[in-house]
Amino acid sequence: MRRPRRWAALASRRTLLTLAAGVVLGFGGALASGVLADRTVEPARAHTPALPWPEASLFADVYERIKREYVDEVDDHALMEKALRGMVAALDPHSAYLDSEELNEIRLSTMGSYPGVGIEVAAANGVVKVLKPIEGSPARTAGILAGDQIVAIDGVEIGADLAGAIAGMRGASGSLVHLSIRRENTAVLLEFSLRRAEVQVHSVTATTLEPGYGYVRISTFSDTTPEDLKRAILNLKRDNNGKIQGLVLDLRNNPGGVLESGVAVADDFLESGVIVTADGRTPEARFEMDATPGDLIEGAPLVVLVNAGSASASEIVAGALKDHGRALLIGRRTYGKGSVQTVMPLARGGAVKLTTSRYFTPSGASIHGKGLMPDLLEAGTGAAPADIFPGATALSARDADVRLGLETLKSVRRPDARTAGEPHLSVP
Repeated sequence: MRRPRRWAALASRRTLLTLAAGVVLGFGGALASGVLADRTVEPARAHTPALPWPEASLFADVYERIKREYVDEVDDHALMEKALRGMVAALDPHSAYLDSEELNEIRLSTMGSYPGVGIEVAAANGVVKVLKPIEGSPARTAGILAGDQIVAIDGVEIGADLAGAIAGMRGASGSLVHLSIRRENTAVLLEFSLRRAEVQVHSVTATTLEPGYGYVRISTFSDTTPEDLKRAILNLKRDNNGKIQGLVLDLRNNPGGVLESGVAVADDFLESGVIVTADGRTPEARFEMDATPGDLIEGAPLVVLVNAGSASASEIVAGALKDHGRALLIGRRTYGKGSVQTVMPLARGGAVKLTTSRYFTPSGASIHGKGLMPDLLEAGTGAAPADIFPGATALSARDADVRLGLETLKSVRRPDARTAGEPHLSVP
C-alpha cells in the first residue's frame, strides 16, 4: 500500500496544476490543451467586488462602442466571454478562462480513461495526424496507424481543427463514429466505422534493456501514473529475478500534469527530504511536499532522460532526484516552467485557471524560464523517444539517449557509505 504523505499546508480542496508547456495531444477526445490536476476549489461566491470607477467606466464605454458600431452584430454573452478570456490570458501564458466544455476537458484529462476511439492526435502542417492508436482501443483494433491523417469525422471535413476532431471522436460508449483517413502511399481515402468504448490511457511504459537493467517512460502525469509506475516496476522485477540493478527513467517530451502525481513519482525513488516547495500570495498557495521512506528500486542506480519538452511536473521530479543526488540527468536543458495553476470553478459555470504559486526545487532554486541543466549534457535537439515494440530491435540500439543512459548506469559508482548532501551516484 502507498505510504501516507506529509504534505504541509496543502489545502484539501485546491487544484494544483503543473500545466503542459505548449504540447497538445488529443487522446481521441480526452485531452484538451494541457495535462491537468483534478482537485478543485468550491465555486466562487456570487458577489461582485467593487471595481475602480474610472476603469469600470472605461470598460463600459468600450463595450458600448463595440455593441453600437462594430461592423457585425455581437451577442452580449459572446462579447463578455471574450472580455473574460482576454483579461485572464493577459496575465501569463498559463492562466485562462474556461467555459463548461473546457472545464470538462480538464477533468477528463486527469482520469486515465475516457469514452472515445483511442487515438493520440496532433495538428501539424494543416492536418490532424494520428500520433499513435492506444493499445487495446477501437482505433487500434480497426487498424488505424500512426501517421494516418484524419480527413473527416461523420462526413464533416476537419482540416487542422484539433479541438473539433477531439470533440467529434468523443461520445458515449457503444455509439458509432465514422472516420475518413488518408494514409501515405494509398490513393483513396480509407473509411472506418468505430464503436466508441471506455479507453484506458496508461502514461507509463516499461521494458528490460539488458538483464537487470530496466527502462520506464512516463509520457504525462495523470491520476493513474503512480499506480502505473508501481505496476511497471513490479513487472520489471519479475522479469529480472526479483531485482533491478539500474533504471532509466525517461521524461523526454513529458509536458507535465498532475502535481501530486509528479510528487508521488519522485517519492517512489526517495527515502526522505523535501520534494518541492511553493510560494504564493494566499496560504493555500504556499506549501511543502516531502518524501516518505521507501524506494521502489531499493537504491539501485537511476538516470533520468530529459529534453526541452520536459516541463512542469517532469521538472519537479527531475529536480528533486537531481538535488538529492538520487539520479543523474542526461539529455538537454528542460523547458523551464516553474509555476503552479489552480482551477477555480465559478458559481455560474466554467472556471478560471489561474497561476497561484511559483515552485522551487529542494535546493531552493526556481527553474522558471531557465530549466534544469543535465549532469550529462548532449548536443543538438535530439530525437523523440523511440517507441517500445514487441519483437523490435533492442530499444538501446534504436535510441541514442537510452543507450547513453544504459552505459551510464553500468559505469556509475555506488558509495558504500553516504554522507549528508553527497550525491548517491557519480560517473568515473
